[in-house]
Amino acid sequence: MIPVDTSAATLLVTKLPEVKVRDRQTGEVAVDPVTNQRLMTLELVFIAAGGSDMIKVTIPEEGIGDGLVMGAPVILSGLVARPWESEFGGRSRHGIAYRADAVMVNAPVAAQGCLP
Repeated sequence: MIPVDTSAATLLVTKLPEVKVRDRQTGEVAVDPVTNQRLMTLELVFIAAGGSDMIKVTIPEEGIGDGLVMGAPVILSGLVARPWESEFGGRSRHGIAYRADAVMVNAPVAAQGCLP
């Protein structure tokens, strides 16, 4: 696992959290093997260093903060990246899986502690 530093990035919600399905054929829901919590997926645009990427992040259900809406800037706690590779039907696939402990709405700096 590779820790991901998001301090210089902007993260915006592009798809609200949904229950992560472990097996699409049976509909089995994915759960954390340690805590047995249901896992959720959240899609974000990750903007940093003059570029952007769409990422899908897995988060335990209890780590989903209140007030998430489309386009909201968010903060991820404990974000890690895990490279993966698999073979299915004779075809090799690979990618990066992202996992975080929690996601919360990031209030704009100008709105923190300011009076109108």
